[in-house]
Amino acid sequence: MMPGLTVAILGVPRLIALDLSIPLHILGRYAGYRVLVCGEAMSTHPLAAAADADIIVVPGYDDPEVPLPAEYLDLLRAAADRGARLVGICTGTLALAAAGVLDGRDATTHWEYVARLRANHPLVNVLENRLFVEDGKILTSAGGGAAIDACLHVITSDFGAAAAYEAGKHVVAGPARSGDQRQYVDVLTPPRSDLSATRQWAMQHLGEPLTVRDLAEHSNLPRRTFIRHFTTETGMPPMQWVALQRVLSARRLLETSDWSVERIAAATGFGSATNFRAHFRREVGTTPSAYRRAT
Repeated sequence: MMPGLTVAILGVPRLIALDLSIPLHILGRYAGYRVLVCGEAMSTHPLAAAADADIIVVPGYDDPEVPLPAEYLDLLRAAADRGARLVGICTGTLALAAAGVLDGRDATTHWEYVARLRANHPLVNVLENRLFVEDGKILTSAGGGAAIDACLHVITSDFGAAAAYEAGKHVVAGPARSGDQRQYVDVLTPPRSDLSATRQWAMQHLGEPLTVRDLAEHSNLPRRTFIRHFTTETGMPPMQWVALQRVLSARRLLETSDWSVERIAAATGFGSATNFRAHFRREVGTTPSAYRRAT
C-alpha cells in the first residue's frame, strides 16, 4: 500500500488510556500514517473526522456492557461498508461486535472478556487465548502487550516487515509475535495474598517434581482446603498454575540465555526435551526454537 494512510483512533467514552497511547505512539511515529484521535475522550478531532479514515482503531474502554453512543456504532458500520480497515483493541472488540461488523467473523479479545463476548454476540466466532486475530479487513486483539503486536502487524501489512522492525525498535519491542500465540498471564497475584509465600517457594523449586501435596504441606493447610484457597486466589488449580509458571520461566530463559532446550527443560521441571517441546507448543503455539528465533 502507498504511504499517506489516515488512521483514526476513536476517543470513546470510558477510554482506557493505555489502549489509546499504544497505537498513537506506534502508528503515530511512522511516517506512512497520518494519525488522528477522534471523538470525545482525549481527542484532537471531532468524531466526523474519522468518516473517511483508511484505518479506524477502537481502543479498549471500561464497562463494555454499557453501549457506546449510537454515533460510534454508526461510524463503524459505515466504515466496514466502505471497506476501511478496523482494529479493535481489548474491549474495543466488543464495540465492533455491538456494531454488527463481526457477525460471522473470527475475533478475539482480552481473556477476561472472552466469555462475555461469546455470550452477548453469538454470531461472532470467538477465538480465545490469542494475541490477535485478523479476518479480512478486521483485526481484533487482546489488551496491553498484544496491542503492540497488533499495531506492528498493521505496519507489516501496509509497509512490510522491515518497517515493522524499525517501528518496534522505537518502543523497545521484539519482532512482532504472530497472532495465534497465546495471551500470557503471569498469575503470581498480590504479595499480601494468603498463599503468596507458597507460590514464591514453588517458583524457586520449579525444576523439582512438585505435587499438590508438596504445596499443601508448605502452606500448612489440609489438601482440599489448600486447593480451594489456591484456586480462589489465582483463578486456576495448583498444578495448572505450576505448569503455566514453568512455561513462563522457560520463555524467559529462551529470551535471555543461550541454554540448550535440554537444559531449560530440566531447569523448569519439564524433564525431557521431548516433553518440554510438546508442552511448550501446546501452550504457546510454537516450538521453543521458533520462539527463541522470534525474540
